[in-house]
Amino acid sequence: MTGARERLAAQQSALLHALLAGGPAPAGFDEAALRVEADALLAKRRRVVATITPETAQACGAEFAALFAEYARANPRRAGSRAREDAAAFTAFIAARERRWWRRR
Repeated sequence: MTGARERLAAQQSALLHALLAGGPAPAGFDEAALRVEADALLAKRRRVVATITPETAQACGAEFAALFAEYARANPRRAGSRAREDAAAFTAFIAARERRWWRRR
């Protein structure tokens, strides 16, 4: 890979990290505009997961959005992954979280 391509790849990676994993805005990007887009992408992903696994979303109740945001920032979608895999991973995240909560009681 050439130096220019390596720089471009690094810049693209930083942008994706900012948009999908809550990372800082890369140099040259408007931080506020980037947050708006990141929030929109998160909301879209959350809606898809809620549609695929409505029982999980309902079980989370009012905490669904916050719990999904926590999960999504720690687990950005991988290239080639499917929405059903994401929904199943979120359900597993919630189940593991609940098991930990019960053990602390």
